[in-house]
Amino acid sequence: MSDFKSQITIDALKDFDPKKALYVIGVVSVIAFAFLIWLLYFKSTADYTPEFVYSLPAVNAFFNSLATILIILGFVQIKKRNFIRHMQYMLGAFVFSAFFLVSYVIYHNFVGHTPFPGEGLIRPVYFTILISHIILSAGVVPLVLSSFYFAFSGKFETHRKVSKFTFPIWLYVSITGVMIYFILNAYL
Repeated sequence: MSDFKSQITIDALKDFDPKKALYVIGVVSVIAFAFLIWLLYFKSTADYTPEFVYSLPAVNAFFNSLATILIILGFVQIKKRNFIRHMQYMLGAFVFSAFFLVSYVIYHNFVGHTPFPGEGLIRPVYFTILISHIILSAGVVPLVLSSFYFAFSGKFETHRKVSKFTFPIWLYVSITGVMIYFILNAYL
């Protein structure tokens, strides 16, 4: 374990005050969430939408699917105490989640909010999934960033404590992101 610690610890983060780090993570998270709310519900849609934009929801579901798989693989590896492989999978999940976010922003920049046209029993099911997804996605950003900060700063005990919350929430947000795509796509 000590060899692993030296391999992933970033010296600049090791000496960075955790309170300041969490403050920066919090500010970045609030700004990102506020930007997404503005993008979805307040920004006017674009006058012109390039054709490729209409394929981005499927791309987003693909990125979320890959992130989900890597999150699960990372969890399996940490249970096996394979720290290097765990770190690789979690970094991969982070990268695919970041790709998702960029693609999501591009799509909604052009299209704006996508209303759900389904009726009947599926409507409350869809909105229950969507609302829980939105609420937890706002919380998962600071959790993921905090988990990475604590790991890369060598604060593994705190990393472990934070990650007990990060893992199920990040997994839920990734899975429900894919579910939302398929439910919405079935009715569009």
